[in-house]
Amino acid sequence: MPIEWSERILVADLADEPHLSEELAAAHDRIASDEPAHSKDLVLNFTAVSYVSSSHLAQMLRLRKLIAERKRRLIVCGTSPDVMSVMTLTGLDRVFRFAQDPSTALASLQLED
Repeated sequence: MPIEWSERILVADLADEPHLSEELAAAHDRIASDEPAHSKDLVLNFTAVSYVSSSHLAQMLRLRKLIAERKRRLIVCGTSPDVMSVMTLTGLDRVFRFAQDPSTALASLQLED
């Protein structure tokens, strides 16, 4: 479930299954519930996630689309080698922006503002 890190950034510390699907849906709902003018950047922290399915990837793509429509940014961080392997095999390593850890992701977003 996303937590507000600042007035412009949300961080979602995602859990492994069986909760990952619900947490990605909660992140989508949280972004969608904001007025577009008040949308926030989103950091998806995958540190605790060991596996992603095609369903999770579809949820991530829907999140990316929503955030892009609102002219905001999405960073995926803390991916394990197994999760990153799935991202690479599916070509999503070229679609999503990645950071090593949440601190790096947050610093990157703050430096760009």
